[in-house]
Amino acid sequence: MNILSKLTNTYPKTRIAADYLFVLVGAAIIAITFNVFLLPNQIASGGVSGISTILKSVLGLEPAYVQWAFNIPLFIAGVVLLGKQFGVKTLAGTVFLPFVVFLTRNWEPWTHDALLGALFGGIGVGLGLGIVFRGNASTGGTDLAAQIINKYTGFTLGRCVVMIDGLIVLTAAIVFDIEKGLYALIGLYVTSKTIDLVQVGFGRSKMAMIITNKQEEVRAGILHKIDRGVTKLSAYGGFTEHERPVLMCVVDQTEFTKLKQLVKTLDPSAFVVVMDAAEVLGEGFKRP
Repeated sequence: MNILSKLTNTYPKTRIAADYLFVLVGAAIIAITFNVFLLPNQIASGGVSGISTILKSVLGLEPAYVQWAFNIPLFIAGVVLLGKQFGVKTLAGTVFLPFVVFLTRNWEPWTHDALLGALFGGIGVGLGLGIVFRGNASTGGTDLAAQIINKYTGFTLGRCVVMIDGLIVLTAAIVFDIEKGLYALIGLYVTSKTIDLVQVGFGRSKMAMIITNKQEEVRAGILHKIDRGVTKLSAYGGFTEHERPVLMCVVDQTEFTKLKQLVKTLDPSAFVVVMDAAEVLGEGFKRP
C-alpha cells in the first residue's frame, strides 16, 4: 500500500487507475459476500442489498435486477438534486456491484449458519466498502438516499442512514422473523467496525496529556529517552488560576508503557490523561 501511495503521488494517472481498481475490487468483494453469506441466510443488514434480499424472498425477484433498479435511479437523483460530485467512480461502483452479484448468483453458500453468515457477511461488506471508500467513491444505493433526505429535511446524515437501515432491518424482522432481524443488526455492527479498520488500519496510538511540576525533565525525557516529539500547550488551573502548561505527546501503543513509567519516575504526582488516537499522520507515524 505504501508503494502504491508513492506511485499515485508521483503519477496522477496511476492514482486515478488505483482509485478505479479500489472501487471495482471493493464492489466485487461486497457482491460475492452478498451471494455466499447474506442472501442464503436471509440477512438483510441494510442498504439496497438488504432490500433485494427481502424482495427475493417475498416476490422471487432476482437481487441483481433489484439492485440495478434502485441504484441507477438513486444515482441520477443524487446528481440532479445534490450535484455532480459523485463522479464516474461512484457510477462504476453502482453498476459493477449488481453485475458481479448477477455473475456469482449460482455460487454455493459458504455457510448455512445464520450467525456465521451475519458475522462474515458483515466483515466482507465492511471490507469491500472500506476499499471503495479508499478509492474516493461509494457504491451509491441508500447512502445517496440518506444524503438527499439530509439535504431536504435537516436531519443529520448519520440519523438518515440509521433511519433507512433501521427500516430495512425492521422489515426483515417482519418478513422473516425477529431472530433474522437481530442477526441483521449484528451484520450492520460488524460492517461499521470493519470499515473503520480498513480506513484507519491496525495501528493504534496513544495520546497523552501530562500536567506536571517538572515540565522540563518530563519534556527532555520524552524527547531523548522515547524519541518522540512533545508539544507544550498553554493552560491555567481552574481552581488556582495559575499557569499550568500541558505537555501533549503521541506514542505508539508499544511505547505507552515506557512513557507511563518515565513520567511516574520523574514526577509521581503528575496528572496524566490518556486517549486513543485512531490515526496519526506526520513525522514518525504514517505519511499523509
